[in-house]
Formats: sequence, C-alpha cells, structure tokens
Amino acid sequence: MKTLYSLLLCMLITAVSSGQEKKETKKDTTKQKITKLNEVIINGNLRTDPVLTVVSSKTDEKIVQPKNVADLFNNINGFSVIKRGNYAIDPAFRASQYEQLNIQYDGGTKAMHACPNRMDPITTHIIPEEISKIEIIKGPYTVRYGATFGGIVNLVTQKPDYEDYGIHGKVSGGYESNGNALVNLAHLQYIQEKYDIVGNVGYRDFGNYEDGDGTEIPSSFRSTDYGIKIGYNFSGDQRLQAHWRQSFGRDVLHAALPMNTEYDNSSIIALDYKLDNIGKIAKSLTAKAYYSYVDHLMTNENRPSFMMMEAVSAVDATTLGGKIELNWIPSEKLNLFSGIDVMNVARDGGRTRLVKMMNGNPLPMPMEFNDKVWQDSYINNLGVFTEAKYNLGSNTIFTAGIRYDNVTSDIQDPEDDFAEMYDLEKRTEHNVSGTVSIKKRVSDKFMIEAAYGRGVRSANMTERFINHFTVGQDRYEYIGNPDLEAEVNNQFEIGFKGNEPLKGGLNSFKYETSFYYSFYENYIVGVVDETLTRKFNPMAFPRNPKVFRNIDEAYKTGFEALAQLDVLNNYYFRTEMSYVYSKNKDFSESLPLTPPLTTRLALGIDKEKFWGNIQYNLVSKQDNISDSFGETTTDGYKTLDIRLGLKPIKNITLGVAVLNVFDETYNNHLNFSYTNQADFGSTPITEPGRNFSAFLQYKF
Repeated sequence: MKTLYSLLLCMLITAVSSGQEKKETKKDTTKQKITKLNEVIINGNLRTDPVLTVVSSKTDEKIVQPKNVADLFNNINGFSVIKRGNYAIDPAFRASQYEQLNIQYDGGTKAMHACPNRMDPITTHIIPEEISKIEIIKGPYTVRYGATFGGIVNLVTQKPDYEDYGIHGKVSGGYESNGNALVNLAHLQYIQEKYDIVGNVGYRDFGNYEDGDGTEIPSSFRSTDYGIKIGYNFSGDQRLQAHWRQSFGRDVLHAALPMNTEYDNSSIIALDYKLDNIGKIAKSLTAKAYYSYVDHLMTNENRPSFMMMEAVSAVDATTLGGKIELNWIPSEKLNLFSGIDVMNVARDGGRTRLVKMMNGNPLPMPMEFNDKVWQDSYINNLGVFTEAKYNLGSNTIFTAGIRYDNVTSDIQDPEDDFAEMYDLEKRTEHNVSGTVSIKKRVSDKFMIEAAYGRGVRSANMTERFINHFTVGQDRYEYIGNPDLEAEVNNQFEIGFKGNEPLKGGLNSFKYETSFYYSFYENYIVGVVDETLTRKFNPMAFPRNPKVFRNIDEAYKTGFEALAQLDVLNNYYFRTEMSYVYSKNKDFSESLPLTPPLTTRLALGIDKEKFWGNIQYNLVSKQDNISDSFGETTTDGYKTLDIRLGLKPIKNITLGVAVLNVFDETYNNHLNFSYTNQADFGSTPITEPGRNFSAFLQYKF
C-alpha cells in the first residue's frame, strides 16, 4: 500500500508542477474565475449529474435548532436514524446502514469509527453548522466515489464565498430547552485572488433530555471542534486546497450501549487538487488524498456492572486513502471519467477488565484480564473504475460504469480462541460492480430516470474480526468470520420528476417519485451458533454467541414520493411518503433495521427574510420485524413540529422552533434498547418530549 500512496503523491506533485508551467491568467480588474474542486457530486447539470439523486441544502437556514449531523437526515425522505443516545447516531436509508452506505465528506474524504459499538460514527466528527448541503445518490448508480452498496451520502462542508474578497465571517449560538443544550460557532474567512483561508471553531454542550413522560434519558455530551481550510489558485484553471479539522468529544453518555465514552478525539486532513482545460480530449484531472485518526476511550464507570467488574477500553482507528480521476471527452457526445482510488482502514486496541465478583460472590483479590478488541486488523481497498456518459439526444443521457475492487484483509494479533476457529491468513477478494442508467428530460416540466446497479460490499472489520463482543441490538456476544463472501446488491429503480405550472393563484405543482427493487446475494447477518458458548460472564443469557454468516436469499422493495403545491409565490403545501419492505427468506422474517411507513405533511412560507413551516409526522406501526436480531414490534406515533426563521435586520438570522409540540412519548423502530442502566429495562430508548429551541446568527 505504501507504493500506492507514493504513486498518488507523485502524480499529484507532477500535476501541480506541470500546471505551474502553463501561462497564468492575466490579472485585471475583474475577479478571476475559480476552478471548482470535486467536493460536490451533484451540481445541477443534466449531462454530468448521477441518476436518481437528492439534495438537501440551506441547512443553516431551514434547520433553525441546533442539531447533530445525523439529525439533519430526519427530514430527508427515505432516511431514518439509528439511535443509541444523543451522540452515537447513524443515518439509515431504505433499510441500508453502516458500511452499506458510502458516507463521505466533500466528495471522498472518510473517517471510520474506532468503537466496535459505533459510539463514534462518521457523523460525530463534524458539526452540522459546517454542512452546507447533503447530496444523496439513491443506489449503486455510479462507480466514481468508492465501492458502493446501498447508496452514497456526501456531506458538503461550507466553501469560501469567492464573490466577495476580504475578511468575512459569522458567529452563531443556539439553545434547546430539553436538556439545556448550548451550541456555539465562529466562522472566519479571508479571500484573495490567489489564495483563501477559512477557519471555524465550535462548542456543543448537551444535557440529558426528557421524554414525553418526563423520564430523564442519560444522553449528555460535550464536544469541541475546529477546522481550517486553505486554498491556493495557481491559475484560473488550477487549484490546490488543504483541509484540517479536529473534534474532541467528552463525557458522552450512551443510554443504549454498555459503556460510556470518556473521550473521543479525531483528526482529519485532506488535500484536493484540480487541473482544468488540459487539452482537446483530456479535459480535467482531479486528485485527493486524506488521512484520519480516531482515538477513543470508553469505560463502564457509573454503570450497574461497575460493582462487579471495572472495564476500560482504549481503541483507535486509522483511515488513509486517495483518488485520481481523469475526465476526458473523446467525442462531442461521449464524456468519460476514469480513475483509481485507495482506502486503508486499520484498527487496534484492547479492553482491560478488573473482575471483583464471580458467580455473585466477592473475590478476595480482584482478577485482571486483557481482551483484544480489534486484534490489530486492517482492510485495504484498491479500486479502478471507468464511467461513460453518452448523449443519445439533446435531453437524453445514457450512463454505464464498471468498477473493480481488490480488497485485502488481515488480522495480525489474534486471540488464541479466535485463531483456533479459523485458518487465519491474509485474504484477497476481487469484486466487480457496475451500473447502467438512462435519464431523459421529456420537457421542461417532466423528467424520467431508470437505473440498474450492482453494488458489492466486502465484510467490514466487525463482521470479520470481532471476538465475543456485544455489538448488536440484542444481548448476544458476536464472533466475526474472516471467510465471509462479499454482499451483492442488484438494484433496479425508476423515478419521475415533474413541475406543472398552474393558474389562479396556484403557482405550480411539483412531484417526485421513485420505485425500487433489490435482490441480495450473500447478505451478512449474525446467526446463533449452538456449538459455541459465550466467553465473558459465561453464566449469563443468552449462552450461545452469534457468528456472522452469509444467507442465500433476501430482498427489499419500496418507494419514495413527494408532492408540493406552491401558492401565491411564497406559500406551499408539501407531503412526503416513504416505505420499504424487506425479507430475509432464509429465516422467514424481515431484514434488520427496516423502518416503517413514514409520512410527512408540511404547510409553510418561504420568503427572503422570513420562512417557517408546520410539519406533521405520521409514523406507522412496524410489525414486520427481525426476531433473530432482537427486534420487537414498534407502535406508530404522530408528532407536530413548528419552525420559524427570519432576518429582522441585515446580516442577522433568527430561528425558533417547537419540536414534538404535543409532548408525545414514543420511540423510533431503529432505536437500540437501554443497556446496563440502573433504572431502565431492556426496552427501546424513547425520543425527546417537547423541546423549545432558538438559534441566532450574525454575518459580517
């Protein structure tokens, strides 16, 4: 892998040097055109955008209460969140989650979690005030952004405002009544023709929230974040940018996990380069390199199990990767993107247990044990891809792409019992994925899209190498399987978008809908192995652990639909609906973490200086569950949210909101259950009750 990274670096340096030899744009009184980096996947261009996409933008204006990044997905149709507290929240889309979703920053930067219980998913390493928009590709319909199984989520951070030179910035603060949460952010940028610097720092302090019954949920946390982004323009066609950021989580309580986070420190650095207008055929070259490191410490202090056993676990994760892509246009109708990308994930760390009681009896001398969590493991992924876009007509684009991934995995410090289960040696997998799609703009009022994608995902590190740890929604110990076959998602989808002008005060009627079907090969689930017994606390139930296995037959199908009626230029009524049905045919049950039918009704106003909406959320009962995953039937619920925002004077933005107006007590179907908590049974954690929030921002 060192050779690959050296090759990436050499190619980047060569590109920079060759670009410097080109004649620079002549400086004049007009502001220079800036080369746009490939931080954005979706730019509103029919000829280059991927098929079947969604963009959620203006998060700083529309989301007026302070949020976690994962909470930004709550109002995106088709998304749910998997919640273990107020900090460890993962987005889920169409019953795909974790590594089944390709989640990244700015077109490719990754930061993988260190904790096997996902106390620190990628969404915790950046604050929502930094996110300018969220881009979603609904399935494996492009091969350009890494191996993709269920879809791509690109979190686009705030970029400099190149239209306004000099020093500018903003400061903001937010408050939530339920949990006495405080959020602060300061953002500063300095823009010149040749270079620009953007910096920000944020602080968040969330207390325990209360549900609708007034029950306090242990969920407090503090985090401090800062980042700096520096860009240099060699010419109007050539730009180099570096982005450095760090996040520090402290004293994080996880209501649905067996331990709490003492600290979670992450560091991310990314380097992006682009050279435009190279020649007649080769149009542009882009390159990215990134590195992230997560240092995580968790303990069971102040938990019921602490009286019997003290546990401290220090783990870390390193993610290293890069990408080089060439855009070339051999003919007027053909647009090609070819490239190579690499990603390496390495994890290590252990758990120290001081056992003070055994079989209910105090030990005269506590016994210390050391357990290997990740067993010093790594996974390397080298991908090569080509994607072609062909103009069948002025308004019709045909896309075809193919991708090859070489995946190497190894475990370098296995526990003795794990080594006895498997013939451990370095393993190499060869995965081939691809896509074909067509997008046709029938008229200015209607567009149709259809796609097939074959997404392939090799098993993640938990599924390969975890050894007798409780990492699921249930209380089973899980054992990894380094011999797992890669999951395959064969997904078909058709979508429609329309915008019909109306008369008589009714401006327009907008609608979007998409229908999909996926059948899976080698789907990975945990299966109880009655030939094995649990390793830790062997007298506890359940006695037999689960081992990750491939199943033969599984599928999912569903749809999303949106309709919006615009009235009198500034008013609208919108309804959204999403539904997914999944089936594990081997076990005759649903696939895990399948959300129920969800409907949203919103009535709003959207003016330049004033906006607001009333949103009614209807979530149906979910009784299509996975018993083997420990799921239980979840009742439906209804909630009402009110949001208002305004700009009372220039450069000032004020937002207020009331969430869960009727103080409903409920839990989402994807919520994990309380674990190792003194005053709670093994039931799913409940969501916050009524919550007032306020947000104030000043720009200069």
